[in-house]
Amino acid sequence: MKTFLLTSALLLGMSGFAVAQEVPKFFSETYPEHALQSALEARSALRSEEAALDAKTRELIGIAVAAQIPCSYCSYFHTQSAKAEGASDAEIREAVAVAAQTRHWSTVLNGMQYDLEAFKREYDEAMDASN
Repeated sequence: MKTFLLTSALLLGMSGFAVAQEVPKFFSETYPEHALQSALEARSALRSEEAALDAKTRELIGIAVAAQIPCSYCSYFHTQSAKAEGASDAEIREAVAVAAQTRHWSTVLNGMQYDLEAFKREYDEAMDASN
């Protein structure tokens, strides 16, 4: 029961649990024991009250990154977490589509070795013109 509660707390983005024997197996059996405490503390810090991003936004970013890696574990984890934080199916689809579009243009620009400084100038000029 404790493992279920801790896993649920992690999936919901909650922190404040003690790193001990009760850590979910997907953490404790996959990460070096000597580094687990600090890894979980870093993870909790990004989910603390001081975090600049709200929980739903963090999970939508997680879904987008997971789709690009690709990682089935991360996709499942962040999708379930995003839903728990109130993300709609439309928001999840859009996060994945934005990730795909970003990957598309990254592939084109990098593959064609488009000049980065020229890109920055063009972008900045376009932004200045729109303001």
